[in-house]
Amino acid sequence: MKKLYFLLSMVLVVFSCTPALAVAGKTSLSGKVTDKTTGEALPYVSLYVPDLKTGAVTKLDGTYLIDNLPNTKILIQISFVGYQSVIETIDLATTTTKDFALETSVKEMNEVVVTGTSRATEIKKNPVPMISITKDYLAQNASTNIIETLNKVPGVSTLTTGPNVSKPFIRGLGSNRVLTMFDGVRQEGQQWGDEHGIEIDQFLIDHIEVVKGPASLMYGSDALAGVVNLLPANPAPDGVIKGNVLTNYQTNNKQIAGSLALDGNSKGFVWGVRGSHKQASDYQDKYDGRVYNTKFNENDVNAYIGLHRAWGYSHLNFSMYDDVQEIPDGSRDSLTRKFTRQINEADTARPIATNEELNSYTISVLHQHVQHYRVYSSSNFIIGRSKLNLNLGVQQSSRREFSHPLYPDVAGLYLVLKVFSYDIKFHLPDIKGVESTIGVNGMYQDNSADKGTQFVVPGYHSFDAGPFIHIKKMIGKLDIAAGVRYDARLFQNDSMFSKPNATTGFDMITSYNPTDTTVVRQFDYYKHTFTGFSGSIGATYNVNDNIAIKANVARGYRAPNVFEIAAKGVHPGTGLEQLGDANFKPEFSLQTDAGLFFESKHISGSVEVFENNITNYIYNEKLVSVKGGDSLFKQGGNTFPVYQFRQTTAQIYGGEFSLDIHPHPLDWLHFENSVSVIYAINKGGNGATINDSNKYLPLIPPLHTNSELRANIHKKIGCFANLYVKAGVQYYATQNQAYLAYGTETKTPAYALIDAGAGTDIVNKKGNTLFAISFLGTNLADAAYQSNMNRLKYFDNYPKNGSGRSGIYNMGRNISFKVSVPLYIKKSA
Repeated sequence: MKKLYFLLSMVLVVFSCTPALAVAGKTSLSGKVTDKTTGEALPYVSLYVPDLKTGAVTKLDGTYLIDNLPNTKILIQISFVGYQSVIETIDLATTTTKDFALETSVKEMNEVVVTGTSRATEIKKNPVPMISITKDYLAQNASTNIIETLNKVPGVSTLTTGPNVSKPFIRGLGSNRVLTMFDGVRQEGQQWGDEHGIEIDQFLIDHIEVVKGPASLMYGSDALAGVVNLLPANPAPDGVIKGNVLTNYQTNNKQIAGSLALDGNSKGFVWGVRGSHKQASDYQDKYDGRVYNTKFNENDVNAYIGLHRAWGYSHLNFSMYDDVQEIPDGSRDSLTRKFTRQINEADTARPIATNEELNSYTISVLHQHVQHYRVYSSSNFIIGRSKLNLNLGVQQSSRREFSHPLYPDVAGLYLVLKVFSYDIKFHLPDIKGVESTIGVNGMYQDNSADKGTQFVVPGYHSFDAGPFIHIKKMIGKLDIAAGVRYDARLFQNDSMFSKPNATTGFDMITSYNPTDTTVVRQFDYYKHTFTGFSGSIGATYNVNDNIAIKANVARGYRAPNVFEIAAKGVHPGTGLEQLGDANFKPEFSLQTDAGLFFESKHISGSVEVFENNITNYIYNEKLVSVKGGDSLFKQGGNTFPVYQFRQTTAQIYGGEFSLDIHPHPLDWLHFENSVSVIYAINKGGNGATINDSNKYLPLIPPLHTNSELRANIHKKIGCFANLYVKAGVQYYATQNQAYLAYGTETKTPAYALIDAGAGTDIVNKKGNTLFAISFLGTNLADAAYQSNMNRLKYFDNYPKNGSGRSGIYNMGRNISFKVSVPLYIKKSA
């Protein structure tokens, strides 16, 4: 790994200092941005070139200059609050000055995306189903982690294990079917675990792009259901040093958070640094009170440097994520229903958690300690009329789950994952309007699992490689995109043996010894190569500036993960024994998407439908004993239910509808509505018999609606600017279509959640922002509910208790207070 870190650094240095790559000549782009109606100059307008990660902000007189640009075609986006964004392709070989006239609009109706496509693309021209989540959306919606913010997005849901752990699901599919990325680099950190969260600083995220469908063409395995790309803010414009100080307090779990950031740009040398901290006590809900063992304490550091020249750009990034968090086991006192805590290995007696423990920030002895380190280089080199994108990343994820109350320094589960990822794309010169890209990406993983006392998965090595080709062509109003890819994953795990430790009595890894009767085989040797083809073809027809029709057909591929193949043991954070299956085959999906999109000055909306057929679909099923009850596994003083992964054929279909109304003449008023619905059918296979209890798939969100009334007033009123006030309601229908076989899932009642909020910038007489403040409330009616995507719903040692309730409920009423102070250390002239 040290060699890989060194190699990664050398790649940046070599390429950044090699002007021989700058085949394209150096040029610049300048001009003026004005109001289309009045002709007045517009200051502080953002101009950004996504493929080059460079841009500028207009001066007080509306003029701008973007220097160090190559003599090639670029896609530029011009955006300003209260105006419709302009996206235009400019050939810098023939154009070096360009003026833009912006039209006032209550909605920035056009956006550029960089995810799920070979290069920056207008979202309205991209046939792949996707959505862009803006910085304003993230700021105006409270959450305890960045993934939880996605819950209102049509077609997206989250699997939760308390307030600090959320996993994205896209159209009913999650886990290793959704690839989470940071700044275009895949996020790797034992993603197979349901309670393994996303190891990223939430305050680092500026906006998010979500691909709602198979993205295996561009990213290979683990993107069968789609992609969530978490993107940081763009680099500062030339001549600027800016920053931000943010503080946040949330009432429900007494969460305290703070973050400090600084970014600068001096003649194309860019840099940035951010440090963040957040901590919380146990969360609470109406029925459970404070839920014992749901605290967390997180610290983050992120930094980057980079160089922007006419030959392109190259960035080197570093991040550190350090999180100590608790996962509840749901144990309660049989009489009072109050939560209890484990105090010895045999677990023979459990005292009730005290109020002091429930309200404290002190992390208990039984907790998880997750550390994630990442160094990655992202570069884009201009070579004549061609481009070379090179992303290289090194990551290390250390996960320690402490489950021994009398041995607080001994980790039960101890995993260390080391990853080297690569993504290389070469964009060929356009030939008669055809944009062609060839590339290859993948990763190498080395996972060690021999340091703990509980062994759920073996240590393993895997290598992924996937070459692909992608083409795009615009024919009048029709945009066509297509591509094909071949993937191979070489996977190997060695056999593992354990024996009791003479001092503690816990299992420890040892070598095979046929004469030692205490030696137990934990895992068998396994080696396999998974392969598969994927691809997509789609088209967008822009009827006019307001109406677009999209259609796309994509084949996805996913190799089984180590948990599905080899799991055998109790995972401390799940409360169950998990069994894998070494005979699993790769999953393949065929998804068809169609959508109709309409946008005007006062009304915008969309209707999207999809059907997804998946062969060899992997799901988890609870086992029963030969006597008819739950199959149980005893470990120490605890008893755990046993689950087994299965494969079947699945059909998932549904759609999303959205409608956003800005009634004239009240253009500042927004009435946003959306509906998402998913049906998931277990079609059977592998000898399984389908009946009423198993005809649906597990972990499928119910019908979900979201309505929000929001007032946005961008004009300055006294010392207030960019004022917003909003109120909304989310409704989740009853989910009766659950996987009921053997008690794997239970039905979930309907519930509704009410939220509201307000925020504003406080400005001085010159209109400069002094600070921004917001008040956001979620579940304001303090509804007691259990989401069917809440894993804690099944955490209860006395599920039949006479109260009519079982498991742990979701978070109750929560009020978030946030203050953000911008820092301007140096402004451009």
